[in-house]
Amino acid sequence: MAKKPENAAQPQYKVEYREIQPYGTLKRLPLALEDNARKQSVDILNQVLADTMTLRDMYKKHHWQMSGATFYQLHLLLDEHYKIQSALVDTIAERIMALGGISIAMPHDVIELTKIPRPPKGREDVPTQLARLLEAHEIVLRECHEGADAADESGDDGTNDLLVSDVIRANEPQVWFIAEHLAETELVRDDR
Repeated sequence: MAKKPENAAQPQYKVEYREIQPYGTLKRLPLALEDNARKQSVDILNQVLADTMTLRDMYKKHHWQMSGATFYQLHLLLDEHYKIQSALVDTIAERIMALGGISIAMPHDVIELTKIPRPPKGREDVPTQLARLLEAHEIVLRECHEGADAADESGDDGTNDLLVSDVIRANEPQVWFIAEHLAETELVRDDR
């Protein structure tokens, strides 16, 4: 019987770091899609991903920093929207990888790519928070409409379906829910 080395259970954590696929390249996969269609979709999806990650994080920021008469309702609503955006992030990133591309993943990459204006570190009032979320949604939705059209034209039905069925259909009701909180209504009415 061969004797096992004394350090056999010791993790070998000191390895030489190496990249196995550079960002911006495509792995060859038998997807029945032209490389230019896959590259276009990966680029579109990485932009949507960066903006969806930013929107997701804005939801969590505003969830934590919410205040005022509607605190409880908005605190819960924003957390629910955060969870939906988190699921979209995973779905979009996995589609990029399934196309043979590389999805962005780190905060500094998101910051470089996002089109959503950065909110301040400080706390803002409720109308400002909600208006920022609506602006971010509009950016994402515009990208999705344009991206879905481009994916359709290039024959990438999977990306078109993801953008329409997942991202657009998740963002539109969130816009509705957030926008309704900005409707000018009274909390109390004096009917005297």
